[in-house]
Amino acid sequence: MALDIKICGLKTAEALTAAIEGGASHVGFIFFPKSPRNVTPAHAATLREQARGRARTVAVTVDADDAFLDAIAGAVQPDMLQLHGSESPGRVAALQARYSLPVMKAFAVHEAADLARIAPYRGIADRFLFDARPPAGSELPGGNGVRFDWTILAGLDAGVDYMLSGGLDAANIGDALRLANPPGIDISSGVESAPGVKDAALIEAFFKAVAAARNDRAA
Repeated sequence: MALDIKICGLKTAEALTAAIEGGASHVGFIFFPKSPRNVTPAHAATLREQARGRARTVAVTVDADDAFLDAIAGAVQPDMLQLHGSESPGRVAALQARYSLPVMKAFAVHEAADLARIAPYRGIADRFLFDARPPAGSELPGGNGVRFDWTILAGLDAGVDYMLSGGLDAANIGDALRLANPPGIDISSGVESAPGVKDAALIEAFFKAVAAARNDRAA
């Protein structure tokens, strides 16, 4: 089975190169001022050109208004929108129509019951992203380096398309793939040397760990 791999929160050409050369299918740019990974639409536009034709670009926002999304869509021309806030099913559908782009809707997961929250979005959102619930006091909906119990994803219907996120790194990706068998994975803080600072060596190590885990499973 093909595995989509998204490196999220990219800010530099060097990190983007490491992600693409490592084998990322998706690269994410975060437009959220509270995040240490925040970029402007103008800066992301330059990175997007570097990724064009090599990886799908994902614009990550948190309850952004139409004016901000217009600026992002106009400058960056992303391949996908990722909504990491409290956006309703109606909002998801409206943005799909407004920008003619697929939308990935993120959900915070702590226990199996949290997965029921996707029900109103099924048939609307093009994909889901399951991230760990932020720790108390965090202002960031994602990128906190926190994981959840991946075994609860076994209760999902087989037809649910999603990316697994939250606390992934080279040391635990093998367990994540074995326990959840996700169709896609998303990593940000797990390939950083400091908050918002992507490390090319950690990116390379992560891709090597993914390949090793997949080879072990195939064997």
